[in-house]
Amino acid sequence: MKQNMQRKLEQLAQRLDELNQTLSQEDITSKLDLYRALMREHAELAPLVEHYAQWQQAHADEQTARGMLDDPALRDFAADEARKARDRMAQLEAQLQTLLLPKDPDDARNIFLEIRAGTGGEESALFAGVLLRMYLRYAERQRWQVEILSESLSETGGYKEVIARIAGHGAYSRLKFESGGHRVQRVPETEAQGRIHTSACTVAVLSEADQIGEVDMNPADLRVDTFRASGAGGQHVNKTDSAVRITHLPTGLVVECQDDRSQHRNRERALQVLAARLKDRRIQEQNAEISATRKRLIGSGDRSERIRTYNFPQGRMTDHRIHLTLYKLDAILDGALDELIDALVSEHQAELLAANEDE
Repeated sequence: MKQNMQRKLEQLAQRLDELNQTLSQEDITSKLDLYRALMREHAELAPLVEHYAQWQQAHADEQTARGMLDDPALRDFAADEARKARDRMAQLEAQLQTLLLPKDPDDARNIFLEIRAGTGGEESALFAGVLLRMYLRYAERQRWQVEILSESLSETGGYKEVIARIAGHGAYSRLKFESGGHRVQRVPETEAQGRIHTSACTVAVLSEADQIGEVDMNPADLRVDTFRASGAGGQHVNKTDSAVRITHLPTGLVVECQDDRSQHRNRERALQVLAARLKDRRIQEQNAEISATRKRLIGSGDRSERIRTYNFPQGRMTDHRIHLTLYKLDAILDGALDELIDALVSEHQAELLAANEDE
């Protein structure tokens, strides 16, 4: 192991000791924001330090075995033990290199998932519904909580636009590469001649801010409008102005929420979504300044980029960023996304490792 890597691991092990001492203090939970931040840091460091302790043990085992090589009666045994220890050290070092890669500070956060119909009219809106179900089924498999915040239905029961909040540990880390253009090729139910149509939707995955104050929003920059919610009917619908539309005047961003009967609750949800969009916008602007580097990374967040094609006649899904094709479309649309997501994460890690080696 390189000395600079070992020095860094020693520093991180010392930092974990400090965190353990701080988190053991009786009054630490009274400072909730600090407690959350320290727990997040502890969760990141603990597996890394554990791997380093295992590497140190393997290194000690290798040194012990080498010390027995001079004994003729133990030479074969010692050589075998030394080889096993070296193999273990190499394996652990590779894992440590991955664990040491720069962490996305948003990885542990909840997300706002936004799906919008694009080219293709009603067929695109229907496909937006298919995508929403795919993500909701995946969230169900992960035991994450899902809340629909806003939806605009099409005439045939699809979605012109839908926004959902998905809450669960690692939601952003697993779904952040889903942002972009999703294309579908299939025969619509209304197509009498059986011709394949191509339509598209856009998906945006935004990390939720810990608190709205994390994003600078001047109340003077917000225009809040209330209106009567539209929906399937009922006593409440069209009787009270419970729906809320918030416009961020400097950027022109508009968020609507009308799914709750409480105007206060709809306003709170709309502010949360707006904060996430503003945060995402800030990140995209920062990324634009270093676009040459960012282009090497998967999931750049470029909404105009076509990232994936779902071909129904051939039962295949192709992710164009990593040239991965899987002939299990039905399973994927039912939420079996782990194979795809794992491949995207692995490619992203490989890019980061290559960048570190270049530096």
